[in-house]
Amino acid sequence: MNKKEVAEIKKNFTDSSGFFTLNHIVSVYVDPQKNIRCSENKLYSLIPEDEGAVMLESLKKVLGGSVGKNLVEYSFPNEEYQEDGAQNIFYAAVKGKLEDEASNAKLIERIVNNMEYEMAYTLIIGYCSYSIMVKDKNDETYDEAAEEYNFIVTAVCPVCTGDDGLMFDSESNTIVKKANTDLIISRTPTDGFFYPVFSDRSPDVNRVMYFTKTPKKPNISVIEDVLGCNFIMTCQNEKETFQQVLTDVVGDELSYTVITQVNESLREIVTKSKNETEMPLIDDNKLHNILFDAGVSSDKLDALPAVFKEKVGEADGLTAENLIENKTVLSTPEITINISRDATDKVRTSVIDGRRCLVIDLDDPSISINGLTTSLT
Repeated sequence: MNKKEVAEIKKNFTDSSGFFTLNHIVSVYVDPQKNIRCSENKLYSLIPEDEGAVMLESLKKVLGGSVGKNLVEYSFPNEEYQEDGAQNIFYAAVKGKLEDEASNAKLIERIVNNMEYEMAYTLIIGYCSYSIMVKDKNDETYDEAAEEYNFIVTAVCPVCTGDDGLMFDSESNTIVKKANTDLIISRTPTDGFFYPVFSDRSPDVNRVMYFTKTPKKPNISVIEDVLGCNFIMTCQNEKETFQQVLTDVVGDELSYTVITQVNESLREIVTKSKNETEMPLIDDNKLHNILFDAGVSSDKLDALPAVFKEKVGEADGLTAENLIENKTVLSTPEITINISRDATDKVRTSVIDGRRCLVIDLDDPSISINGLTTSLT
């Protein structure tokens, strides 16, 4: 799913949309020892309005965040199409519309037995229907539907007791510590997935979308053991891999100017593609052009294809948006300078009186030091 397709489903994931219906909801409470303490299957229309609104909110958040960061799409390996494989279990749950208890039990068992989670949690699983709006060649939609997209959304919501601290007891006129033993189910899921994905205006049963609240630390057990997919790099892994490629290829030519110019080139690529549905990827050919424009010598660039292949592997490339630095941080053991994206051209390196120096151009002699305003003359 690209960002436009995710946005379309998310926009219509509401009771007020005439194209979307949340049909059944399965909710399961699991304690830290993986024991299922409660399991309920209800028609959404029969759930009290306030309770249903919270469940709808949690499920919708599984479609939140950025594609490529919070949302990562995975293809099922061949073995997951077998009877006990993830694809087969998820497909059966969708076909059963969460009304078939046998299919539901297999789905819940797959999640509970395979997911590593450090605390109690609640699974909220919704069976949804979206009437796919017809689009013309100009990407405009009509108020009619060609077919229906049926899918399940699963939210993993942590459960914990709240700590409300001190309180005033009006009966004894004293301040006391409030004891709170209620198990509170978070509205915000830490992990989740929806299946099948919505691609090219139709369901794709061969792929699943994983959601994580923390892109830098996804729950790999959900990806590999629940979804049965092969984990790929996180957004942080992509940035670290990119930095390794630059270090190994550019070597002693990796200067302040090269680093900032590469970052600006990546930003331009992302900006130009902001209205496109697919996120731009940086492969070795695109990186070659970026580095060449930044002044890296041809001798260095000859090593790029082999290094890129070694570091990135079989992936099509690295997500450009995940490689951008929003600010430039220049540091030595004694000094750290944060440079905003619009001021990189005001900083340069130079050799003055035989000493290597960092020179900062000041348009205004007034500066602030430790919160105190002074001026350089």
